[in-house]
Amino acid sequence: MLSYIIPFLILILVVVFIHEYGHYYFARKYGVGVTDFSIGFGKELFGWNDKHGTRWKVCAIPLGGYVKFYGDRNVYSQADHEEILEKYNEEERDKLFILKPLYQRVLIVFGGPLANFLLALAIFFCIYTFVGKDFTPAVISEVQKDSPAMVGGLKNQDIILEIDGNEVKSIMEVSKYITMSTSDFIDFKVKRSYEELILKIKPNIVEGEDGLGNKINKRMVGIKLSAYNDKINHVKLGPAQALYHAANEVYFVSVSSLKYIGGMIMGKADTSQLGGPIRIAKISGQVATFGVLAFISMMAYISISLGLINLFPIPMLDGGHLMFYAFEKVLGRPLSQKTQEGFFRIGLFLLLSLMFFTTFNDLKDLGLFR
Repeated sequence: MLSYIIPFLILILVVVFIHEYGHYYFARKYGVGVTDFSIGFGKELFGWNDKHGTRWKVCAIPLGGYVKFYGDRNVYSQADHEEILEKYNEEERDKLFILKPLYQRVLIVFGGPLANFLLALAIFFCIYTFVGKDFTPAVISEVQKDSPAMVGGLKNQDIILEIDGNEVKSIMEVSKYITMSTSDFIDFKVKRSYEELILKIKPNIVEGEDGLGNKINKRMVGIKLSAYNDKINHVKLGPAQALYHAANEVYFVSVSSLKYIGGMIMGKADTSQLGGPIRIAKISGQVATFGVLAFISMMAYISISLGLINLFPIPMLDGGHLMFYAFEKVLGRPLSQKTQEGFFRIGLFLLLSLMFFTTFNDLKDLGLFR
């Protein structure tokens, strides 16, 4: 159990701290008072006060965190406009988040997800610079009989150039692009002799296991791969190349995740792959056994997911606040307190429903439900 809990806590502490520090950084930059910087929810386990009056603390439930601003009624940055002029003097009003210009409030809220994307970018950059990136071309060494690949026209010695419009720069990317596909047919662009072909392959959905032994529904086309000319091309990149490929990986994961979520909403993607804290804890423990490199790579992907999810226009998430600010920009005034509270109730219902669904998937993954 400790082999799961300790990596999970490390992962959550780092990713959540970076997210909340993004909010904190821009809040301090624009002079907003910060009363609380919390990792976790519930009862405080330990903490300290800094010279600016901020209480830095770690709480008992490690499933998130928050930064609470001076004058807010709660951790969702709600405050009573009517009471501000009466309750605070001019010096205190300068520290109020709610009185800051709209663009500053937008940057403070967006700072959390931005920090998550930058963390992932920094991790990928370091990996590509100091460890290297694989650029081994993917060659089909075997097409299984009567498989979707054979039916679709793939052949031995085809060099895979693209999958669903994504350039295949490495043999390691083939499985990733197939897995992330949500359409009925996967477009393969291959090089055969001196010509390039585009073939449509309809994958089979097969119940199997991932590299960690977890049950998943896999999209299989029925091919085996080998390195081009049996040569592995793994190289360390210079700073400019490493930054480019790191940014490209962050972009690809973000766009693919959005497409996959859209596929789940449309009923085309497998919703059983959606997991919550239990599955993250399980996988983080499994990945940690493969070493530090695998663990920090996973941290990068989790960080992207956290940043992305927080941008969804759901009240109580950062994206919900940004949605309110968009209304404020269009209307020329903030939404009324009553309207915002109505939206927050809807957001709470959506988040609780999502938590229930992911927890059910997690428990089913552990074999407690069939």
